[in-house]
Amino acid sequence: MNLIQIYDSTLRDGAQAQGISYSVEDKVKIVLQLDALGVAYIEAGNPGSNPKDLAFFQRLSQLKLQHSRVIAFGSTRKVGIRVEDDEGLRSLLSAGTPAVAIFGKSWNYQVTSILRTTLEENLSMIGDTIRYLVGQGKEVVFDAEHFFDGYKADANYAMATLATAAQAGAECLCLCDTNGGNFPHLIAEVTSQVVERFPDCAIGIHCHNDCEMAVANSVVAVQAGATQVQGTINGIGERCGNANLCAIIPNLELKLGKSCLPSGSLVHLTSTARFVSEVANMPPNDKAAYVGSDAFAHKGGMHIDAVHKNPVSYEHIDPEQVGNSRRILMSEVAGRSMLLKRIRELDATLTKDSPATQAIVDRLKELEHEGYQFESAESSFELVVRKLLGMHQPFFSMREFQVIVNAPSSSPNNSNALIKITVDGQEEIAAAEGDGPVNALDRAVRKALERFYPRLREMNLIDYKVRVLDSDKASAAKVRVLIESSDASAQWTTIGVSTNIIDASWQALVDSIEFKLLRDQEVADAN
Repeated sequence: MNLIQIYDSTLRDGAQAQGISYSVEDKVKIVLQLDALGVAYIEAGNPGSNPKDLAFFQRLSQLKLQHSRVIAFGSTRKVGIRVEDDEGLRSLLSAGTPAVAIFGKSWNYQVTSILRTTLEENLSMIGDTIRYLVGQGKEVVFDAEHFFDGYKADANYAMATLATAAQAGAECLCLCDTNGGNFPHLIAEVTSQVVERFPDCAIGIHCHNDCEMAVANSVVAVQAGATQVQGTINGIGERCGNANLCAIIPNLELKLGKSCLPSGSLVHLTSTARFVSEVANMPPNDKAAYVGSDAFAHKGGMHIDAVHKNPVSYEHIDPEQVGNSRRILMSEVAGRSMLLKRIRELDATLTKDSPATQAIVDRLKELEHEGYQFESAESSFELVVRKLLGMHQPFFSMREFQVIVNAPSSSPNNSNALIKITVDGQEEIAAAEGDGPVNALDRAVRKALERFYPRLREMNLIDYKVRVLDSDKASAAKVRVLIESSDASAQWTTIGVSTNIIDASWQALVDSIEFKLLRDQEVADAN
């Protein structure tokens, strides 16, 4: 009962989220990442739904996974036909996976009003399909779609669908809160009854997040005896999303003493969450429990002081247990002692009375007066301190840049940027088009620098924010620009301030690139 199988549906249910469209290569990358994390099952998609999924399963057959079993997903046979004649089941078998997941209706309303068939025929569809697949040597997981709503409508029929699946040879009966509308007390009560009724089958739980209950419902189902949990990395999925495995896994392992991943794998959870966000081209959720960049961030002076004395005062776990890290935000409420601590991370010889310390404090005050705020731009803060301490050697210098906006324009790329930079005495000139002046400038500077620093290709701009600082000056107002960037292993934020939005964007962009190159250099030096 302490061993919980983690069943990941990021590539199938997660792909139904708005804005996500994985390529075959994207899917392969995520499979390898999930296998390295150690999830038990990876639901890879429906091979009968589109040619891309079929091509993906062909690629999967060439991979040697260490921890995970790949599952192909499909439905029961269609109404009124034999299993041998069902094209969907033939496609499912063509995927060549050792295990398959089959969803079937458990809600009488869905059977009669959506499938437009009889309750008896639906049971036959479930039984015929599972027996057929078991006969083909497949491990079968039965997803009882709308199970909890079906249980409320007709408990006997909902249970009959499970009994049919179990008798046909399904190894796991997964209870689905498909509409995401049920509360933990019902999930726990019904799951407990199912566990008692079917002692020879593994019981799974599959929750959606339409009431913000998916994680809680998954956890109480495990407490009620479920031994398989389905969900997605970062909770991505249709509508409000699926149960978030990045919260469920540490909740089960660290709070309930369950075993979900191979020993030592939990420390890779944060990097996995960020990797999937990167591949899916979605901004990471800074507020996400356990893996968000703000999950262990502290700003208030009293909180910071307490955390320094004992982190347990304002942290429910050690962030390193999930591969995250503590962040102390630089702000007017952080206190001088906190500022000194951050400075000493770069130069441990400095004290509060050192001239360099006072110079840094004075410069930071000047910058804050100009409109800079470093609590959300710690990377720019680090670069400012490094420059003042003489610890920073620029990776490039800008000679000049020019940006032209064409309006009206018939093309989405309505802006052009020309940039001249120097790297180690070599001048490089590059031009690029972009969807707006900042995008054009970003493309141009990358084009110029990638010849010298190829790893900049890994870097993505994932968020861009502009705030007007003195709105009484209307269009002449000073603006603050925050740029959030990421690569496969980290994310960071930089800042720029100016009355010229292009100049403010350039400042933040340069800092972002400099910080990426600095991190890469430190990693290379350490190795």
